[in-house]
Amino acid sequence: MSKKRKKKYTSFDHAELTVWEAMDMLNSFVDASDPDFSEAQSHHAYLTAEDLRERFPEYDWLHLCGLLHDMGKILSLPLFGSLPQWAVVGDTYPVGCAHSDKIVLHDYFTLNEDTKDSRYNTPNGRYSEHCGLNKLLMSWGHDEYLYELLLKNKSTLPQEALMIIRFHSFYAWHKFGEYKHLMNNPEDEEILKWVKRFNESDLYSKSHKLPSNEYIETTLRPYYQKLIEKYFPVDKLKW
Repeated sequence: MSKKRKKKYTSFDHAELTVWEAMDMLNSFVDASDPDFSEAQSHHAYLTAEDLRERFPEYDWLHLCGLLHDMGKILSLPLFGSLPQWAVVGDTYPVGCAHSDKIVLHDYFTLNEDTKDSRYNTPNGRYSEHCGLNKLLMSWGHDEYLYELLLKNKSTLPQEALMIIRFHSFYAWHKFGEYKHLMNNPEDEEILKWVKRFNESDLYSKSHKLPSNEYIETTLRPYYQKLIEKYFPVDKLKW
């Protein structure tokens, strides 16, 4: 399923949109899997980005990462066929190896045929031990989609940002320490450090006061537009 979804949605022929056009579309999206936030996804993007900006003022790429990180949830909107939220949001994990019991609703994996397949139901499964994070085939969702979108549109965001986007919902790994036997090198440890830093803002900025629409238009959008221009070679992105 991950390979089929990836093939379908990484054709990037559904639309050409600026970041702001996509963000405005997400004004109508509320993540049903998130018990801590009932506002539009665009508000969460600003809160996360601004929290990172306050904590790490010297890393402007991290601020933009905060703004962008959940934009893959656009897959649940009509333009992309209104994928059900269970197919877009929630925990991500490597496919092709044993599932961790730290994954939310892991009991349902008993319905997955891979759990009965000796090629895929061991800790290493289809991978070799210490193969490295870049070798993992992750479950399909908003993280993987946006990661692929950034590559397709030739974003110049640093590797740390791309990996934050890709793995920020991989909670069994970065929160509970699972799957570390598949990590390979100092770069993987560095990625883990950055994902944990990012996760603090992603989770704990949700209680912050929402910025006013006027503040968004006059102050936030101009700042982040400069970062978009810095880290993307084109204005309209392929989605």
